[in-house]
Amino acid sequence: MTAVPLRWTFFVRSVPPAILFLALTLGLRAQEHVHTTTAEPVPLQPLAQQVRRLETALAYLGQPLPAADRRAFDEAIAMSDGPAAVSRLQQVLDRYVLATVHINPESRVKVGQGAARPELLQGGTRLFLVKVVNEAGVTAPLAVQSPNSGRVFVPSRGVPEAPKELTEVQVRERWADISLYTASPMRPRLSGLGVEYLILQIYSRDRGQRSAVLSFNVGQGTQDIGFRNDIDILFTAAPAHPVRLRVVDERGEPTTAAFLVKDDAERIYPTASKRLAPDFYFQPQVYRADGQTIDLPSGAFTLTVSRGPEYVPQTRRLTLAGPDEWLFRLARWIDPSRYGWFSGDHHIHSAGCSHYQNPTEGVMPEDMWPQIAGEALNVASVLTWGPSYYFQKQFFSGNDHSLSKSGQRLMHYDLEISGFPSSHAGHLVLLGLKDQDYPGTKRLEDWPTWTLPVLRWAKAQGAVVGFAHSGWGLEVRSRDLPNYEMPAFDGIGANEFIVDVTHPGAVDFISAGDTPHIWELNIWYHTLNAGFRTRISGETDFPCITDDRVGLARSYAKVDGTLTYRKWIDAVQAGRNYVSDGKSHLMDFTVNGVEGGTRDSEVQLDRSGRVKVTMKAAANLEASPNDAVRNAAYNANPYWDLERARIGIRREVAVEVVVNGAVVATQPLIADGTIRDLTFDIPIERSSWIAARILAAAHTNPVFALVGGKPIRASRESVQWCLTAVNQCWTQKSPKIRAAELDAARQAYDHARQVYAQRLAETPGTTVR
Repeated sequence: MTAVPLRWTFFVRSVPPAILFLALTLGLRAQEHVHTTTAEPVPLQPLAQQVRRLETALAYLGQPLPAADRRAFDEAIAMSDGPAAVSRLQQVLDRYVLATVHINPESRVKVGQGAARPELLQGGTRLFLVKVVNEAGVTAPLAVQSPNSGRVFVPSRGVPEAPKELTEVQVRERWADISLYTASPMRPRLSGLGVEYLILQIYSRDRGQRSAVLSFNVGQGTQDIGFRNDIDILFTAAPAHPVRLRVVDERGEPTTAAFLVKDDAERIYPTASKRLAPDFYFQPQVYRADGQTIDLPSGAFTLTVSRGPEYVPQTRRLTLAGPDEWLFRLARWIDPSRYGWFSGDHHIHSAGCSHYQNPTEGVMPEDMWPQIAGEALNVASVLTWGPSYYFQKQFFSGNDHSLSKSGQRLMHYDLEISGFPSSHAGHLVLLGLKDQDYPGTKRLEDWPTWTLPVLRWAKAQGAVVGFAHSGWGLEVRSRDLPNYEMPAFDGIGANEFIVDVTHPGAVDFISAGDTPHIWELNIWYHTLNAGFRTRISGETDFPCITDDRVGLARSYAKVDGTLTYRKWIDAVQAGRNYVSDGKSHLMDFTVNGVEGGTRDSEVQLDRSGRVKVTMKAAANLEASPNDAVRNAAYNANPYWDLERARIGIRREVAVEVVVNGAVVATQPLIADGTIRDLTFDIPIERSSWIAARILAAAHTNPVFALVGGKPIRASRESVQWCLTAVNQCWTQKSPKIRAAELDAARQAYDHARQVYAQRLAETPGTTVR
């Protein structure tokens, strides 16, 4: 009599006979199913072709098979005995298999651990093989899942108060990135061959022993019963090597820079999915101050170090085998601060858009600081706005943040009116606030539903105010500047600006550099032609319109004496600044010796005549054109970039002098980084505004030449455009203005109509066309 194990003895004695019979029958059938099913023989030719793809892919990914294995492949494929060759190929490959996936004829999936040693590298990616025994001939994609893999953050969804969706325990448990490599020459789907091999990539954030559960399936419902499509593997990750980064500026002083680290397979380090602040997952680069470290596995890397557009990027090929120290001496092609011009980006966010809302609601000031220092910005306005507003508003103080370096680099928290009830009429940038809470409000929903009350409240406390990302809602098809198409006024750019500019002292600037230049400049040119004197200021709207880096578009403001935030924003208000991509510069713009932003930017002329325009101009282009930027549509990002201004294929751009929106003089500028003094002799027939530009890379604010003391009324068509625009704007904004505020808004719009009508009557019939 055959002995029955103890557990079966208990089972037999305690289960009714009918159920016992059924259970034994099901077990027998399952056992018969497992033992009687055999896979069809695997033909050599398709398996050999797949082996060659594996060879190519593994070599490309930086983990090539040993030469002995490649010779074994050659020998096996040359064999005349096909089944023996297939067996030999599998014998070689099976040593690298971490998981064997078995798909039975009913497409049920079960998994077992393979022979490969589960060894990983901290901060690096190891490659393994997955062997698929495909009895069903399935051609669906094979999916791998793991609770220990995935992002360690929840991207922002733009809500003012973000729920807690990701716990610290979950962040800790997600130590790995686990995925199947499906790019060429591999395939995204199974081939249907009886046996095939896939490449499994595993990245380890941590060092030491870590456990991971891996599960596989070929679609919903294909998992085998009893969790047999899961395996639990204990990995051991060898520690990464700390690399101490030494980085000094052009004076030999320690500084902060951006580091982009790639291996030969174009993998970026540290891996994006495991980044938490101060490293941002949405950027390829990371920022490190002198003496800080980055952990890397052994291997060869290409490292590019940069520090904003005023510096010359460096690229090096480096090999790492253990802890090391790398020194970088940065070179600067221009330093406008030597001439009193300080760079700033007035529109940066620490929450929302590409930032995460978990594990924290955006990032801290300490995380923003390396971004600012690493792009060599002198001034950064970090704007609290709708997303994570109630958490982020704690960082507002009305003063520079304590991390700021007095007189050198300033970080200041201010406010963008975005995600507020008035946002539909145009987002507002409020700089230099003393109080960030609108009177009588407790929640964002309580704020005004149109822009003028907000602007007046901010101006009453001494703020410098303007519209953000001006071009949104002002889209036109024309490439002319100015042009007379009527935009829809249906966006969040400088829409209600057309009304607010007619109210004295209500608005100081519109923003430029982060939307298509024609859409931004067209409304500005028209209002200048109508006699208004609003300025422009450069912004990035990081990380929303772009999340590449801060300061891609910026303002350079002239500051006398020691740099302070107040002096810088006052210079913007006065128009003593120019907008730039940082690769082009128009410093010390003067008309008849009057520098823009000084003496009210006014030049008095008794009669029509000629004026002398001077400036210091510099630009820096690569010797070879970047066709991707140069040939891009003007409404494609980057919107402002010196490459767009390149003349043909030469390392040269055009510096233009603009009078009332029309180009009246041009000089070529060699874009080799040299600062050159330019002089123009310009005829002025009537009161006019005069500016300089490198389109679309840099633009000065205007100087106003008044002939015979008369105000600027440069174009009837521009004033008529403005008047029509008020009516168009009303059709789009009035439906979203709260009923209790509608009468006041209507009066403000009527005021704008009256002002434009009066100016139209004052404007001669000549136009800029």
